[in-house]
Amino acid sequence: MTRYVIIGGGAVGATLAAELHTTGRRVLLVARGANLQALREQGLRYVTPRGTDVVRVPVVSGPDEVELHEDDVLVLATKSQDTEEVVRAWAWRPVGTGTAASELPVVVLQNGLENERVALRRFATVFGAVVWVPASHLVPGEVVSPADPVVGAFWLGAYPSGNHPRLTVIAEDLTAARFHVEVVEDVRPWKAAKLISNTANALGALYPPSALRDAAARITRQEAELVLGVRGLTPGRVTETVVVHPIPGHERQGGSTWQSLHRGGAPETDYLNGEIVLQARLSGRSAPYNAAFAQRVQRAVADGVGSGGLDDADLLATVPDLRRRAVLVTPAELHELLDGSGPPLVLDVRWALGDPAGHDHYRAGHVPGAVYVDLEVELAAPLGGTAGRHPLPDVADLQAAARRWGVTADRPVVVYDDNGGTSAARAWWLLRWAGLKDVRILDGALRSWRDSGFPVSTGDEEVRPGDVELTGGHLPTLTADEAAALTDKGVLLDARAAERYRGEVEPVDPRAGHIPGARSAPTAGNLRDGAFLPTDELRARFADLAGSDVGVYCGSGVTAAHEIAALAVAGVDAALYPGSWSAWSSDPARPVETGG
Repeated sequence: MTRYVIIGGGAVGATLAAELHTTGRRVLLVARGANLQALREQGLRYVTPRGTDVVRVPVVSGPDEVELHEDDVLVLATKSQDTEEVVRAWAWRPVGTGTAASELPVVVLQNGLENERVALRRFATVFGAVVWVPASHLVPGEVVSPADPVVGAFWLGAYPSGNHPRLTVIAEDLTAARFHVEVVEDVRPWKAAKLISNTANALGALYPPSALRDAAARITRQEAELVLGVRGLTPGRVTETVVVHPIPGHERQGGSTWQSLHRGGAPETDYLNGEIVLQARLSGRSAPYNAAFAQRVQRAVADGVGSGGLDDADLLATVPDLRRRAVLVTPAELHELLDGSGPPLVLDVRWALGDPAGHDHYRAGHVPGAVYVDLEVELAAPLGGTAGRHPLPDVADLQAAARRWGVTADRPVVVYDDNGGTSAARAWWLLRWAGLKDVRILDGALRSWRDSGFPVSTGDEEVRPGDVELTGGHLPTLTADEAAALTDKGVLLDARAAERYRGEVEPVDPRAGHIPGARSAPTAGNLRDGAFLPTDELRARFADLAGSDVGVYCGSGVTAAHEIAALAVAGVDAALYPGSWSAWSSDPARPVETGG
């Protein structure tokens, strides 16, 4: 019978040992330090949704205490930074008439891309594995494994590719031990996919949850995916196949990097974000976000910063352009993303007041693959009452439209128009209001795409329908009464042209003027040559709004969304008054102010 020598008694290694041992497989666990002492003295305290058990897994400190046999399988479950030392220590141990390196297979469980290569330098038979086990190891001798009935998932394959008869036996044993197992022909795409996911580990370890942290994680992963794509590593699709249950008193607080910082151990960030930086440099490019977080983790360790010990201010100091990149995408970045393995969905939202030919303009030339969105029909409810010229659509109607465009929950979205983003921002705001997080505006609009020398397509595009599920209310809005009250306790911005604010002209709405107490801040002031102003200029424009409750309205709730985007780049959160001036001015009970 196969014996599994599991080197590394942390969350993954101990969970694997416990489950294999419980199903009657032969297991030997290799641990060290306080964890080794606790395992020897009291066994493994194994906490699961089914209860707490003490599992008496045989445990040793290292190869000097082990006599290896030809039916052994070595399993590497240490941190990546320890792989070289571990492989060197075990490879030349005697096995029969040979050595471990020539006689035994080694299964590599660690994250990153380096570990299999290190093992392959010495071991003739290397199996790569992608592992998803949501276990925690914070206390010596104890592991909390919250998944049930499937404990975790493995994607296994011979490295660098191919098959091997012993993989079948290993897969059968893991399956019997309550793991979901898939044997793949080439494990490298799955390793790449896991690495992309792991690039956010540093953020989860350093910063508490926030919208900024989520944005940084998305950008960091996109950067990683682009870098690996250039290196020819197209990620596979790692799907979640386990159900995690809450265990009272043992709530999962973070991933492996978080746990390392919590225990005061060394994180493996150099082999996660650092791997992306290496791959970028090997291809003559850079990976600034991954480089920044790899460095920030090491400085946090040197300074004794605990898990979750930093804040959004530190995050912005680490990546100063984060707010802008969370809202906007440059033509060059979009072009690169569209050539990558996980391209965004691009939406063309061309619309202008008095110009019903947006779809014709789209057919005449658009970003390749872009889908046309009709602002009047799909981004607004039918007119009626005093809701304004572009009432918010019903969520069910917006969801149906988004599915027609091809929107899915896990695919990024980029929106653009041919007018500086002033109409595209309506789609940006609505989709985020409805629950999508990764939505950005093409900075400079279609003109910047053309001026960058990128191609355009003509006609309509074939669309594969999406399956996104939307829910409203994820961004703040104001009613008319709340907008009126905000002029006393906060700041209400009027994003229309200054002459409309002053009441000198009113081309479409019933009355001229503005909401009493509102401040004029025309959307056009956010732009220069059709692109958003540099971040420092937007900050200067809105500097006196810091710390204030801010609301925005325009004529009908379209260009106000652009103002909210500019405010977001500047670091100011703002609520939208959807009805805007068209709703306010159509209600004769509402007061009007002119001048300014």
